[in-house]
Amino acid sequence: MTDIRTLSDFTKRIALEAGGIAMEGFRYRDLGIDLKKDFHDMVTQYDRACETHIRSEILKYYPDSTIVGEEEGSTTGTGSLAWHIDPIDGTANFARGVAMWAVSIGVMLDGEPVVGVVYDPPNDHLFWADDRGAFLGDEPMRSWGFTEPAQATVVLNFPLPRDLVHFPDLALRQFAEATEQFAQVRALGSSCISLCWVAAGWVDATISFEANSWDVAASAYIIRQAGGTYLTYADGEPQPHHRDYENPHYYAATPGGNFEVLHEIMRTQSQRPMPATAAA
Repeated sequence: MTDIRTLSDFTKRIALEAGGIAMEGFRYRDLGIDLKKDFHDMVTQYDRACETHIRSEILKYYPDSTIVGEEEGSTTGTGSLAWHIDPIDGTANFARGVAMWAVSIGVMLDGEPVVGVVYDPPNDHLFWADDRGAFLGDEPMRSWGFTEPAQATVVLNFPLPRDLVHFPDLALRQFAEATEQFAQVRALGSSCISLCWVAAGWVDATISFEANSWDVAASAYIIRQAGGTYLTYADGEPQPHHRDYENPHYYAATPGGNFEVLHEIMRTQSQRPMPATAAA
């Protein structure tokens, strides 16, 4: 039987260690930046080094694990644990010295989340959750905030370049409508930090499209354990919660959030073709 508390402590440890590795390269002028799909999609040697460290520790202590990582892909194990790893979520921020990036590790037991850890090294914020609830460091964390757009702050990770491929005119009109309705609109450049800030009550809602499991597996669980709302959409409809960290289009909000403009964006924009990484 898996001891969740031991698993949680282990996951926090390796996230902190990976964050320490990444900090060695943060704001280093000779960092070295490579491109993956295009100039919007960066990777650095520290992304790879962090993921290598996390994988090696997992396989040392939980050798039959399945691992799904952004940089090194998926390896299938024979055991019941699966780890979804983003070694640096917000690489573009990291590469330019913007202190808005994090290590994200979500742990699944038989497909269901049991531990989520997001570590923001520049600000030393350790967000995590297990069966005891959600925490920021050692302090319990509950999602709270404004529930009407006129008072609320939304992290609008939309429209990104990938969103403008599908319904560009609609996306721009929807962005303008959200900007008019919400008190404040922000873009943070990190999915897991955006979601954790909803869990902490620092912002009131966020949406994004075409995310991968490593972007959200940890932070979606953290939001739910903090009492917030996490919901995914496909083909214009809300989706069941089961394994929804695998669904690419998400909405998250503080409890009781009345953000119909965001749900309308989710309904229309989730009718795009499923991205290849999510369909695979």
